[in-house]
Amino acid sequence: MSALTDSRWLKPAVLFAYSLILLITALAFYGLIGFDGASLQTGLLTDPYILQILSFSLEQAGLSALISVALALPIARALHFMPQLWAKRAFLSLCLLSFVMPTLVLITGLVSLLGRSGIITPLLPDNFNLYGLNGILIAHVYLNTPLAVRVLSQQMGHIPDTSWRLAQQLRLSRWQQFTHVEWPAIKPSLLMLLGFIFVLCFNSFAVVLALGGGPGSTTLEVAIYQALKYDFNLSEALTLAWLQFTLAGLIFALIARMGKLNWLSADTASQRWQPGLGRNSARFHLGLYYLSWLLLLLPLLALLPTVMRVDLAKLDLPDLVSAAGYSLLLGFAAALLAMLLSWLLLLPIRSASLQHQENRRILLQWLATHTLVAPAMVLSTGLYILLLPRIDLEQWGIFWLVLINSVLLLPFVIAQLKPRVLQFDQQYGRLSANLGLSPLEQFRVIWPFIRPVAKGSFALALLLALGDVAVFSIFGDNNTMTLPWLIYGYAGSYRMAEAALASLLLLTICALLVFFFERHQTRNPNRSADNHTDQPGS
Repeated sequence: MSALTDSRWLKPAVLFAYSLILLITALAFYGLIGFDGASLQTGLLTDPYILQILSFSLEQAGLSALISVALALPIARALHFMPQLWAKRAFLSLCLLSFVMPTLVLITGLVSLLGRSGIITPLLPDNFNLYGLNGILIAHVYLNTPLAVRVLSQQMGHIPDTSWRLAQQLRLSRWQQFTHVEWPAIKPSLLMLLGFIFVLCFNSFAVVLALGGGPGSTTLEVAIYQALKYDFNLSEALTLAWLQFTLAGLIFALIARMGKLNWLSADTASQRWQPGLGRNSARFHLGLYYLSWLLLLLPLLALLPTVMRVDLAKLDLPDLVSAAGYSLLLGFAAALLAMLLSWLLLLPIRSASLQHQENRRILLQWLATHTLVAPAMVLSTGLYILLLPRIDLEQWGIFWLVLINSVLLLPFVIAQLKPRVLQFDQQYGRLSANLGLSPLEQFRVIWPFIRPVAKGSFALALLLALGDVAVFSIFGDNNTMTLPWLIYGYAGSYRMAEAALASLLLLTICALLVFFFERHQTRNPNRSADNHTDQPGS
């Protein structure tokens, strides 16, 4: 529907948005290429060490994805078949918090729990080591299993009750019900989920940097960081960046063709008829549900004993408060800019969707969200090298810090906004176009329809922006710390009590944002058309 962008100022704005995000990526790689004669070194692709890094990157990402989905499936079935579970909605909120929490908070909790002096380390085998593949898998599984639980439980909720009634009439066994009813419903999401988690783990930086434990547990992202920071070998960094960008991009393109993941949707579906679990199966799933509560809470609760060791006399409370305020300020600015860019980027995607131009829609969606696979460290370092001799980064560093963070947030914000916006277009889009409304009038009409999702998307963007480490490490000002960078500094100087306190503060802020997000998500149902509060223009 071309009317979406037919405006004297809107069409240039959309073109500017797409040009901006593509230019940032292009300039970052140009910054690496144009400095000191850096160039692609294809010979590195056959170097044994690089092949080992690539192999480990693929291994840890593949294992993380498989384990996360394998653990999530029985938990999702427990949520689906046992609707009266205690604190089910709170558990789903905890799943969201676990997935989007700043990585350094989790790492601090895991070190307090499973590190060399961890709380439960004496109960573990003597040869257990948190650092290396063990720690990477534990952290990745902790972060991504909750995502898989939300996706699979919501997908199972879409199985019509007629399928269950027919299965009962045919007297299908529990295994036959799973293979003929459940599996066809979750199989498409399962494939997308595996690919999405694989990309997230393949591009993981902070987890591998903190818990990798040596050269044998290095991924491409960390190798890029080491080539830039320690060796300053830009040719190697550039070659590895292109390798990672290409591999992750191909996987991401396949995910885009498969469909979508509604992992952020609220659990608002009304309970329909479905078969119950047998006694033994119910006990197993109930025990698994409570065990999941325990495992998700343990790294967070492990912060509390460590916090108790803080020496309040030596604690610099103003620095802590200042870091929290600065984090919120930067996060607010990045989230606001990400929301604006997302809206502009969605306009041509909406037009292509309504005109059933599938290939064009996929291409536009990939362009809008390609930063999901672009290494954040490369974007930051490439732009820094390019800008350093041209502008005063001490003065303009905060601008680029906000801009790069906002671009990195786009895949998550767009994934959240797009389903609701496309739903509006399907129901009211052509009517809106036929009325010849101006862009401002169109926005006033659609806003009541998308308002809950927009508010939740902003909270999600702010939540994700709060955990930034990679971009701040390049463009940040050491005289003004964010909370994640303060945690990193405390942990680097072995001040684990102060790191735990700062992590607990950041976790509290994130928990409040998750509460705000979930509160607005529950107001985002697929309501009936006669609900006045959900009608466009009401």
